[in-house]
Amino acid sequence: MRIDIATDSRANLIGSIWMIASMAGFAIEDAFVKAVSETLPVGQILILFGLGGALVFALVARANKQPLFVQDVVSRPMCIRMFFEIIGRLFYVLAIALTPLSAATVILQATPLAVVAGAALVFGERVGWRRWLAVFIGLLGVVVILQPGTDSFSALSVLAIIGMIGFAGRDLASRAAPATLHTSILGLYGFLSVIIAGVAISVWQSAPFVRPDAEVWLFLLGAVLAGVAAYSCLMKAMRTGEVSAVTPFRYTRLLFGLAFGVILFGERLSLEMLVGSGLIVFSGLFILWRGKQAKAAL
Repeated sequence: MRIDIATDSRANLIGSIWMIASMAGFAIEDAFVKAVSETLPVGQILILFGLGGALVFALVARANKQPLFVQDVVSRPMCIRMFFEIIGRLFYVLAIALTPLSAATVILQATPLAVVAGAALVFGERVGWRRWLAVFIGLLGVVVILQPGTDSFSALSVLAIIGMIGFAGRDLASRAAPATLHTSILGLYGFLSVIIAGVAISVWQSAPFVRPDAEVWLFLLGAVLAGVAAYSCLMKAMRTGEVSAVTPFRYTRLLFGLAFGVILFGERLSLEMLVGSGLIVFSGLFILWRGKQAKAAL
């Protein structure tokens, strides 16, 4: 028994490290995208970023002798997943480009709350009144950050909310995605969705193509590598240790995002943002804890 406990503890520790590395990678990706958005239109960023990520995952899939297309790719859950991926990526990148990075990062942390609510409404999962209360408290945290009805409210903040809803829908659809699809294939079609999002916003904005200079190409490369590395670390984290022990470290992305916003882009953190962040993180951790308690009672 002691050996099993020690093994589980070590696996949880390793999984937590992978999760922290993943969140750091996603925050670095966001910072690069934010920097590039000062030069390139959002649609072009999405297209180039999507092409780079899709190429990497396609090479990984081929290296593992996996076909790039199978019938399950066009299954209904995968089509729904790609739709929400497009919504999430498009509006979150718009939020990064047009609003403070710190604010967009904080609002994104409400995604697990939306996933819990969606799981109850879509999949009929049992969610007790305590977890529902936690969901509403977390959403209250989002309201505190947005400050609707005040002079501090910016309609552009809604972009991050739509992006968050898109990512929540993607995560819910991933639960129903065929188990036969390997992680690299999910990554490939996830990045192909980014390209579609880029084409859509480019057509809508009719934005001219901007020739990137060497620095912009370097930032784009950094965003692609950070995004692919973060995605890979996330998959390793979710497959190492207990999900309930590893998942709470998702919130370290909040710390990285706030730090990058303040240090790299000179953003200021308001009291409302800090209070709202606290409510979101508290609610998310409480939901994870209640879920663990419910499983233990079975």
